[in-house]
Amino acid sequence: MRGWDRSRLRAKSEAWIEKAKKRAASEAVKHVRDGFIVGLGSGSTAAYAIQEIGKIVQNKGWRVLGVPTSHQAFLLAIECGIPVTTLNENPQLDVSIDGVDQIDRRLDMIKGGGGALTREKIVASASKRNIIVADETKLVEKLGADCPVPIEVLPFAASTVMSKIEKMKGKPVLREGKGRIGPVVTDNGNFIIDAHFGPIESPNELNSQLRMIPGVVETGLFIGMADTAYIGTPTTVQKLQRK
Repeated sequence: MRGWDRSRLRAKSEAWIEKAKKRAASEAVKHVRDGFIVGLGSGSTAAYAIQEIGKIVQNKGWRVLGVPTSHQAFLLAIECGIPVTTLNENPQLDVSIDGVDQIDRRLDMIKGGGGALTREKIVASASKRNIIVADETKLVEKLGADCPVPIEVLPFAASTVMSKIEKMKGKPVLREGKGRIGPVVTDNGNFIIDAHFGPIESPNELNSQLRMIPGVVETGLFIGMADTAYIGTPTTVQKLQRK
């Protein structure tokens, strides 16, 4: 296949994925009501949800407050006209809307590709209802295949945490910034280790083991935290509910 043919196919593939993300986000924001305090996730799919909430605020005049999970989400919320607040001011949220790196049919997830996993998990735990938006490439039968588990760690402990992950038969990689020298630094001032375990037989057990390692701040395994997921396909949106 010639180079321009491959580029055209890739562009076509990316186009349906972006449309699928937008459709999923549009369904998710239907859970937002006037007066709600909403957790605003990070990443490209969550960004579509933030934009849709901004349209609602502007067009309907609703009073909606957002709690961003990252500096990126904060800036986008401001740009879209969504007033922001904090968990200190509002410790309980009505709903949170976020994207995902992988999700299975039990609604267990891997998150943290954007590095905001700790704040995302805190916001999710503070929400009455957690809504996930994704395209169908993120829906898998078993977590971990072709997707590492992001782990936020204290910089002081990065080497020892990586050593302990290796003893757990994982393959840890310290995440480095693109176009720059040195590790990625989270909004919390920590490092991210991407740990490859392959298909994960027991996500809950692995999550517990990782969190027991001194220096680990949080893991990207989100177990039992999602209530509803909207999965965008090339033509429609699939709704999954936690049983």
